[in-house]
Amino acid sequence: MATSAQPGQLGLAGSAGAEALATSGTSSTEGPERPGPLQDETLGVASVPSQWRGVQGIRGETVTCLHTLSYPPAQGQGLHVTGVSWNTTGSVVACAYGRLGDGDWSTLKSFVCTWNLDRRGLNPQQPSAVVEVPSAVMCLAFHPTQPAHVAGGLYSGEVLVWDMSRPEDPLLWRTGLTDDTHTDPVYQVVWLPEPRHSHRFQVLSVATDGKVLLWQGVGAGRLQLSAGFALAVQQLPRNTKLKKPSRGETEVGATAVAFSNFDPSLFVLGTEGGFPLKCSLMAEEAAVTRMPSSVPLRAPAQFTFAPHGGPIYSLSCSPFHRNLFLSAGTDGHVHLYSMLQAQPLTSLQLSHKYLFAVRWSPVRPLVFAAASGGGDVQLFDLQRSSQKPTVSVKQTEDESPVYCLEFNCQQTQLLAAGDAKGTVKVWQLSSEFTEQGARETEHLDQLASEVAS
Repeated sequence: MATSAQPGQLGLAGSAGAEALATSGTSSTEGPERPGPLQDETLGVASVPSQWRGVQGIRGETVTCLHTLSYPPAQGQGLHVTGVSWNTTGSVVACAYGRLGDGDWSTLKSFVCTWNLDRRGLNPQQPSAVVEVPSAVMCLAFHPTQPAHVAGGLYSGEVLVWDMSRPEDPLLWRTGLTDDTHTDPVYQVVWLPEPRHSHRFQVLSVATDGKVLLWQGVGAGRLQLSAGFALAVQQLPRNTKLKKPSRGETEVGATAVAFSNFDPSLFVLGTEGGFPLKCSLMAEEAAVTRMPSSVPLRAPAQFTFAPHGGPIYSLSCSPFHRNLFLSAGTDGHVHLYSMLQAQPLTSLQLSHKYLFAVRWSPVRPLVFAAASGGGDVQLFDLQRSSQKPTVSVKQTEDESPVYCLEFNCQQTQLLAAGDAKGTVKVWQLSSEFTEQGARETEHLDQLASEVAS
């Protein structure tokens, strides 16, 4: 039976930390693909065993599996789907193939695949485009306006950008392995508009080496470092009591990032220590670090939130409220925080295993989805219940972990989720999950103000 991480197990550092961070919450004799027995993961909401059947929620909401996508050569290598992303049109879904689990995956051949779901004659086992990558891909993100451009973060620490419309020669830019490159796996990449040229974008990357880096595409296919931040233990805001760092530990490993939808300079970082950090791109204080860099590294953290019981895997800022964000991690809990206070507004235990992803709905202010290490995709509607998922669907029959999920902002009835079996499932949500209820934003405001008072 899997247990949540204990406080003494939180200090993860370097590549060993990345490996420990990536285990699936199972006991030591069970690898990521063989989770222990499921223990009432849905906490009172029955999962429907067949993923082909529509799954009914508390009051008739349904979730149906529309597509089961996979790339058999990647599955043959035992690769996991480590990231999914929808393009700007909403018709193309991309997935990253890599490995989460013990081992050195820096030279593991892996793949980025895309499927155009609007294409007639879609073959779910034959992607529209496939790119081979020389290291495990840990995360990816479609460009906000260019429908074929994808950024990816690798286990080796590199960041790459591909043009998926040119499968013969897809590589647009790469960081290369320089002093500026991350020395640990990259766990998330995000496209950000350039401050003075909003139509041009940079790539932000976060890694467990404690660096948050901004990259700009320049000539000759190179991503060049344009700005950077480093998380030093001694520069963490002391507004919340944290566990003492291990002797000699100087950097704080970053594991996830989410940007405010209201303030383009404000972002939240998830850490190996389990505490979220409120950060700013406008921070000016120099970082106390010995890490080499071609640009001055700054200290971004402004406020520390109360920690989870283990490393954070995923963060999501509300599209409807400037102060609310969600976090999920190895302790099986989702925390709802306000930017204005350290303690979470609420903490929900969704799983007895790890939670790998959490995302707010882009259209329903009180709806979010979470992906669990027990093979479930859970949909919450806080208008219906603040304690139980409205619908819980079984993504994997053998309870293998679900590692990633993303709502489709254009075709809002679609939700994509990727798992340890190497499959991406596209779930279709009924209108109850996509049509905003009366006074829903008011309820969200109430939720935020109740605790902040």
